[in-house]
Amino acid sequence: MITRRSKSILETKRVAKKVLLMLSAARKESASASRKLDGKEATVLVCSGNLSAGKTTFAQSLAKHLGIRERITSPTFVIQKTYKLPLSAKKKFGFSHFVHIDAYRLDNEKELKVLHFKEIAEDPGNLVLIEWGERVKKILPASYRALHFIFINETTRQISLTK
Repeated sequence: MITRRSKSILETKRVAKKVLLMLSAARKESASASRKLDGKEATVLVCSGNLSAGKTTFAQSLAKHLGIRERITSPTFVIQKTYKLPLSAKKKFGFSHFVHIDAYRLDNEKELKVLHFKEIAEDPGNLVLIEWGERVKKILPASYRALHFIFINETTRQISLTK
């Protein structure tokens, strides 16, 4: 488990980069252990925490580190957005797509199935970040990683990576 306190957006960006490097390293290690070029499934990162705890800011920071230039907003109303990553990000991190899901408005896992989540989670080129992922826990792959955000005060957040 890794726990960091972030007192600014810049610190959150640093935490996002560290998490991305850890996920990428774990993915590459898994791929080499299975003697395949790619891992067996997507890398899934579940973000939980109250409103305004920093989940979307983290997702935006992660996207920037992945080379996504377009503006990243939380997909609260569209539920899911998929971004094709530049070739440089694929070479550096091993991912070809960033899939950003916001499960806040979902009532259950069945609603995520309609969006072809099974196929998304099976694609080893995907890095999937799910905000409010605790709402769809039953459908998540066993290998998902959990990132928990705690609102400390107006300028401070605690971010913990577990599992």
